[in-house]
Order: sequence, then structure tokens, then C-alpha cells
Amino acid sequence: MLNRLSTGKSWYKHFQYEEGRDKPGDVRNIMLVVATLIASVTFQAGVNPPGGVWQDNDNGHHAGRAIYASQSAAYYVFLISNTLALSASILVIISLTHRFPFHFEIIIATVSMIVTYGSAIFAVTPDESVRFRYVIAAASVPFILRCLIQLFNIVFKKE
Repeated sequence: MLNRLSTGKSWYKHFQYEEGRDKPGDVRNIMLVVATLIASVTFQAGVNPPGGVWQDNDNGHHAGRAIYASQSAAYYVFLISNTLALSASILVIISLTHRFPFHFEIIIATVSMIVTYGSAIFAVTPDESVRFRYVIAAASVPFILRCLIQLFNIVFKKE
């Protein structure tokens, strides 16, 4: 086993998903762990943006606003990418827990987390640096894509 894992190609292939070998329940659990970690990291990054927040109201900035937002293009890319990652991971979590016990409670917690995230980024982002309609559009992309894929599969059902 150690010799097989010592070369890059065989090491990589050893850990790839194989339909006959890997159990669906194990795969679901791994995907839930990964999606939860991504959701946690992206939520935290949105609530506490890189560079922190201003502590005072000097030199034209306002206390509590993201320092990183002073570089508006970079902050905009960060905010859109972070929001996209958060919403995609939330979609995976909701999809993989469908029909689980307490699924309704998971939905409520998830919606509450999304509202909290939106409130936090709204609070730390200066009004002039980001157009929030683009952030909302980024948050909806994974859900829209999933719906389009489902619709495509229904319309062009493989026989």
C-alpha cells in the first residue's frame, strides 16, 4: 500500500471516488462534512472580513466598516466569491439532508444563517463600495443552476 501511495498518480487515483467501492452513505457524510466546513469558513470570512474593521471614525472611514472595502475592486471580488461559496455549500447541505429527521429545523437554521450573513456584510460594507444586487445574484446562482439542471434532466430525460 505504501509503495502504491508513494507516486503522485497512484496516490491521487487511490482516493478518487469509485461507484462500486464507495458506499453512498459514506460519500454523503463526507460531502456533508466538506460542505459544512466550507459554509463555516465562508460565513466567518463574511462576518469578519479580511483585515478586520475600522476601530475609529478618522480619515474618512467609519468605525465598524471593513478595512478591506477601501480596495473596492478586491473587496467586491472577495464578497462575491465568498457569497457564492457560502450559498453553494448551503445548497449541498440542504440537498443532502433532504428527508432527514429535523430537516425543517435545518432549513430554519440555514435561512437564519443566510439572514445573519446578509446583515453582517451589509453592516461592515460601506454603501458606496458594493452594489448588493450583485451579491444577491451571486447567492442565487447555485440554486438557479441546480433548478436548470433538474429542468434539463426532466425535459431531455435519458431513455
